[in-house]
Amino acid sequence: MANGHYVYIVMCSDNTLYTGYTVDVDKRMIAHNNGTGAKYTRARLPVELKYVEMFDSKSDAMKREYEIKQLSRSEKFKLMEVME
Repeated sequence: MANGHYVYIVMCSDNTLYTGYTVDVDKRMIAHNNGTGAKYTRARLPVELKYVEMFDSKSDAMKREYEIKQLSRSEKFKLMEVME
């Protein structure tokens, strides 16, 4: 996935959730699982992609990332059901 601005949620190996922003989801998942992604995920490998949203602008994506980070764990799981 490229050519856009993405917000994503991954499930870490300890069953915690991490929400992030990227312009290339595939490349970011590789980075996370190689231990070169976010500091939070480095100690919680492997991570599994559970949810993605695409936006036309970085600004919109960053706003949505913030919104998702404000959600409760159960609300995030409801979002992730969309991708299953």
